[in-house]
Amino acid sequence: MTVVEIIFWLSFFAILYPYVEYPTILWFLSAIRTNPVKKETITPLVSLVISAYNEEAVIAEKIENSLQLDYPEDHLEIAVISDGSTDMTNDIILKYAKSDKRIRPCISAVNKGKTSCINDFLPLLKGEVVLFTDANSMFDADVIYNIIRPFADPIIGFVTGITRYFTISGGQRTESINVYSRFELFIKYLESKIGSCVGADGAIFAIRKKLFVPMNPHDLNDLVIPMSIIKQGYRGIVEKDAFCREQTADELEGEFNRQVRITARTLRAIFSYKSLLNPFNYPVFSFEIFSHKLMKFTTPFWIIVIFITNIYLAGQDILFYQIVMALQLLFYLSAVAGFFIKSNSRKARWINLTSSYFLVNLAYTFGWFKYFSKETYTYWVPER
Repeated sequence: MTVVEIIFWLSFFAILYPYVEYPTILWFLSAIRTNPVKKETITPLVSLVISAYNEEAVIAEKIENSLQLDYPEDHLEIAVISDGSTDMTNDIILKYAKSDKRIRPCISAVNKGKTSCINDFLPLLKGEVVLFTDANSMFDADVIYNIIRPFADPIIGFVTGITRYFTISGGQRTESINVYSRFELFIKYLESKIGSCVGADGAIFAIRKKLFVPMNPHDLNDLVIPMSIIKQGYRGIVEKDAFCREQTADELEGEFNRQVRITARTLRAIFSYKSLLNPFNYPVFSFEIFSHKLMKFTTPFWIIVIFITNIYLAGQDILFYQIVMALQLLFYLSAVAGFFIKSNSRKARWINLTSSYFLVNLAYTFGWFKYFSKETYTYWVPER
């Protein structure tokens, strides 16, 4: 086997690693080593934190949804954080606060960023458990009971739920996003069985308030908060029965920008907490974060390497590599076609998946550039 062939196959397995090899290793480890969590119905004081910025279109619905949650009223505080909103968001929050004592308005006079607002207002809340969510994320009535049950185990520091996505127009991106979401849930579930899952879902995750550590303004709160909790010696798990529903950006540009921003901020968070990558201090979690995040974010570079080496090997008149080259070209043709085909039919499913995969990896590439250019994304502007 030539050097070029070795590079080709290393690239091939590197591309598959986050999606095939890593889940297989997790499944094997979870089969021989389980770390069960004690779960009980408990009713601690809970502070539900809703983050909003110019959300006049949905904030009333979100507050109504929160007020209808099945949880003792005297054990629930609903803190609505408005990050310097300039529309009618603040007026709507204050209107609800006058009519229900559970509503606690937390209004920032200026737009300082979601993370900065959490730093400012969270220490003022009275809950033993803090449940984070967003203005456009809607809950089922039993969500609080479901997400706090694992806190009966004293080693649990955070619990994340999951988001189920939809679009009003039934856009073709929704199915692809949900496929990815289900895959992420599967990975987090396996990670939870052997230790802690990597990160949380920003639209629905809960922490023990006493474990909160103030963040840098540019920190990605749904990754940095969990990592800081793990660093304190606690575990974090996914709770499959706790979920929210959220309308996703139906336009390619909105989803692409979101992925670029998440990638850049995730990379910054990981390298800020690089001590968690030390396998001697964190043998399980260092493996998880390397496999789950870093290897996934390097996929675009392996894609480039395998394409270049494949061109060379196909030029050596080796039939196998010529067939692989043809399959690669067919894949990219399918991905490009997905940008023009507006369909959710079964026939278009493969095209939509390849298009989404290509788009996400392109976003990873831009995310690396944003990270190295030190762009911090301090200010939080939701994609709708």
